[in-house]
Amino acid sequence: MKKIAFTLGEPAGIGIDIAILNAKQKQKHHLVHITDELVLLERAKKLGVDIKIVDENTVPNKNEISVLSVKVREKVIAGKLNVKNVPFVLKTLDIAIKGCLDGKYDAMLTAPIHKGIINQAGFFFTGHTEYLAQKTKTEKTVMLLVCDTLKVALVTTHLPISKVAKNITKINLVNTIRILDKALKKPKIMALGLNPHAGEDGSLGLEEIDIINPTLELMRFEGTDITNATPADTAFSEINRNKYDVFLAMYHDQGLAVLKTLCFEKAINITLGLPFVRVSVDHGTALDLAGTGKISLGSFQTAIDYL
Repeated sequence: MKKIAFTLGEPAGIGIDIAILNAKQKQKHHLVHITDELVLLERAKKLGVDIKIVDENTVPNKNEISVLSVKVREKVIAGKLNVKNVPFVLKTLDIAIKGCLDGKYDAMLTAPIHKGIINQAGFFFTGHTEYLAQKTKTEKTVMLLVCDTLKVALVTTHLPISKVAKNITKINLVNTIRILDKALKKPKIMALGLNPHAGEDGSLGLEEIDIINPTLELMRFEGTDITNATPADTAFSEINRNKYDVFLAMYHDQGLAVLKTLCFEKAINITLGLPFVRVSVDHGTALDLAGTGKISLGSFQTAIDYL
């Protein structure tokens, strides 16, 4: 049984609920929940679920939750963000990262955080992927979203659309593709263009001609099975989804809008390039659903199965 560091993310969100509802099932892995045990107990009471807290070294039975307790700064109310609890959220991530690097845990599983409230607290934070890269001193990571019928990797991640084009560089493309090619063991990759119709021979943008396609040609010379830039509006056809192992999108919504439409509640986020395995659910904090019990464990279960 693997020992997994499980960070529950924003305490006012549904990460807490996921942990409680999951405890009702037989456990595939030993999940060590890095959170405040009192928050778990209070939310369990609200959900009408009886749970027992056990220490981090105890493999939990059904209705038990193994916890490495970290105290919140202020009382947590389901659905209500509190900027004073942001240091708690970041501390749980730091503990999990250190534990993975030290070999204490076999992998890291993350529930959703709220980027907005973290930035309001004065911490520059664009996402788990970037934070993990910084903390592990990893020069380049790749965000890969996966479900049973589709895989999408991203060249750029959490950037404003106005900054995407200048971050589509030869070095960024090369590093992303090399990590993806190694992690997925020589997959067939369909690369998407940045511009409409992949630039339409330069009439709708020059990035494909000047940067993307020359770099893709270089990668093919290295032995990577990857297409030239393909128009994104037709790339995800059923024929292509059956033909290619993974799609390489130039920016976040270009790839993830399609994946989340086809695989909502069933997809997971995997960070490639880290010195340890990190998997996450593919949804947000769902503050409006916290404490209601009206949530799906689909994405979480997919993450557990992957681990």
